[in-house]
Amino acid sequence: MKLDIIIGFVVGVFAFLMVLGYNVFPIGLLLVAAYLVWTLVLSRQILKNGNGVSIATTAIDFEDIGGQSVAKKELQEALDFLLHSDRMKALGIRPLKGILLSGPTGTGKTLLAKAAARYTDSAFLSVSGSEFVEMYAGVGAERVRGLFRRAREMVRKEKKTSAIIFIDEMDILGAKRGSNVSHHEYDQTLNQLLVEMDGLKAEQGPPILVMGATNRPEALDVALLRPGRFDRQVKVDLPDKEGRVAILKIHTKNKPLAQEVILEDIAHETFGFSGAHLESLTNEAAILALRDEVSEITAHHLHEAVEKVMLGEKLDRKPTAEELRRVAIHESGHALLAEMVRPNSVSQVSIRSRGNALGYVRHYPKDDLYLYTQAMLEEQIMVALAGALAEEEILGTRSTGAAGDYEQALNLVERMLISGMSSLGVTDVSRLNAEQRQSVTKDILAELEERTKTILLKNKPLLIKITEILGEEETLSGDNLRMYLLNVA
Repeated sequence: MKLDIIIGFVVGVFAFLMVLGYNVFPIGLLLVAAYLVWTLVLSRQILKNGNGVSIATTAIDFEDIGGQSVAKKELQEALDFLLHSDRMKALGIRPLKGILLSGPTGTGKTLLAKAAARYTDSAFLSVSGSEFVEMYAGVGAERVRGLFRRAREMVRKEKKTSAIIFIDEMDILGAKRGSNVSHHEYDQTLNQLLVEMDGLKAEQGPPILVMGATNRPEALDVALLRPGRFDRQVKVDLPDKEGRVAILKIHTKNKPLAQEVILEDIAHETFGFSGAHLESLTNEAAILALRDEVSEITAHHLHEAVEKVMLGEKLDRKPTAEELRRVAIHESGHALLAEMVRPNSVSQVSIRSRGNALGYVRHYPKDDLYLYTQAMLEEQIMVALAGALAEEEILGTRSTGAAGDYEQALNLVERMLISGMSSLGVTDVSRLNAEQRQSVTKDILAELEERTKTILLKNKPLLIKITEILGEEETLSGDNLRMYLLNVA
């Protein structure tokens, strides 16, 4: 910021002098040259000092990471090559040079790298892929050479037997060559990394293991992924229910939980949450307990925190009475149809504004599902369409509040097309023209709209009653909703 002010001031002075008739071109040229030289010297000094590289003695252990039992087991097996190098040599096993951790953001890839350093008692250097490439030619390649040089120095300095270099955002440094056609510095930097990894031999110095993390493994250059560079690829995926329970137990160790809290119930409601989401959830629950001035975190705080992490903070937005009734009808339509096609699937329905939503229905699956049948996808589409169709059934018109629902429905239809669940059968979707795709999509949605309308019309008294109750209470738990449905029925 200070540099921007100085540059702006200098430019202003030069402009003023030019208006007065002074020839400032020679002085300006000298200043520009001096600035470029100063910046280049500074960048070389950064290379020399190793700025941007984090060197730490990590306190993270594998026991501190929950929900990744398969990834931890696979990683520990690979790390045993560093711990038991003599035994590996006796069997003629070549040491691993690189391990790639891939998976969605927030799943614990960085934590696994830190735990790996402690597990092997290695010197640990951490750097981001975005810190290598700059506007000056050769800077990225020099930083790669300096990184490996510094790793060897740290092994000697800390009296370790090995080093681990962790490169986060690997897809920036290791992107496919030629993808940045206007900036060959990227390719030079990647080439230097490939050369350094090829040169990692035990007889040339202490063993160095390169660990990379990315959530876009498909963007990496194939030369990085071949055996002899990144020898192992460890998938760090979103945790299943048991994994979520383990993560919640870790993050609630230092938090006072009320006796009523059952972490399995919270894990059941958080399908699709990463470890980072779950950590945020427990932290938000503690904040809510602090607001309420209580000494324990209750189940209510945790359920409220789930909604906050998923949808955002409650808003002070005050819809008109007419809007509020329309929102109640819309959400009642979603909730009613969900209970009709997938009983006991609604966790909560509310007409309180959160984030960008005027109201919402929160669902949870009976079990964590990774495969979906055609019937399941059709049911999800029907639930998405039910809000707008409920508005049309009672009020005679639809509203813009269904835009997000339509987007979700179209995404699900696209999934059906790709999976061969349409009238086209198994086909190459990419070869369909816009008219063909639109025709099939329209037919699927029209059929599912009719089925949804039939269910809503048949249960119209229930829909009206739930709308009235929701308008009075604003929020209904899934259990209360089902109780009302049984009583009205």
